[in-house]
Amino acid sequence: MPIIDMPLQKLKVYQGVNPCPEDMDAFWDASLAEMRALDPQVTLKPAEFSAPFAECFDLTFTGVGGARVYAKYLRPRGDAGPHPAVLQFHGYSGSSGDWTSKLPYVAAGFSVAALDCRGQGGLSEDIGGVTGNTLRGHIIRGLLDSPEKLLFRSIFLDCAQLAGIVMAMPEVDENRVGAMGGSQGGGLTLACASLEPRIKRAAPVYPFLSDYKRVWDMDLDKHAYEELRRWFRDFDPLHRREDEIFTKLGYIDVQHLVRRIGAQVLMFTGLMDEICPPSTQFAAYNKIAFPKQMVIYPDFGHETLPESGDRIFRFMMGL
Repeated sequence: MPIIDMPLQKLKVYQGVNPCPEDMDAFWDASLAEMRALDPQVTLKPAEFSAPFAECFDLTFTGVGGARVYAKYLRPRGDAGPHPAVLQFHGYSGSSGDWTSKLPYVAAGFSVAALDCRGQGGLSEDIGGVTGNTLRGHIIRGLLDSPEKLLFRSIFLDCAQLAGIVMAMPEVDENRVGAMGGSQGGGLTLACASLEPRIKRAAPVYPFLSDYKRVWDMDLDKHAYEELRRWFRDFDPLHRREDEIFTKLGYIDVQHLVRRIGAQVLMFTGLMDEICPPSTQFAAYNKIAFPKQMVIYPDFGHETLPESGDRIFRFMMGL
């Protein structure tokens, strides 16, 4: 089998190389306290789209920093609940997608909430306010400021805040909520389950946002991680601040969050993935202490993984 990363035996014990900030837990505890102190000003407006068995809504709320954040929300028509719900997170630069893609879960009796990440392809706001480069790249947004300014801190909190909003819906059973997504959506699935302990099932597919220094060490800081190379070329060409920068990125490195997870995890990984290298995914997976399973595709990269959607559906049906 061709190898673009470590042998599988080493992947299964790999613990990552990106530094973890010493105050990681305190940082996220304070961040969650800030989020919980907000008045989210939730609005739920009937959407233009509908289906015979589904009610569809445009959901908006105020996230940290004052941004208005958007999500699609669907629920089974005429079902007062309580019933399960699933949260869906999209890939980097994308959006929550079509309403129709959520209907299988609604038909199965789930409410569905699909987030638009700030400043990406959907309707959520990115209200800015950081020093330095904003030309491209959400990983490096706010990197010249305090870690509280990192954009993915806000996006991680948006995921947790959306989970809490959905769990508070009168039709939703707060103890039967899952999260899912691929690539960036996989990383956000792990972040959401880490920051909202009531999530019961998490299904990340080749998660992004993990073990940044490993990506750089492999010379794969291109494609989705290209902004890491761009930042060093523009702001630190001799890498004098390398340790400082990778440590700051550690605040938004999901491998350092997943110890908080209290959900069952079903992860999917392709061993030929050059976008989110397998070792970066295993760095997170190997730190999850709750029951977990990884489905490994030896010949696949960052692409559609056959049967993954079906397996995730069956997994969520256990909620």
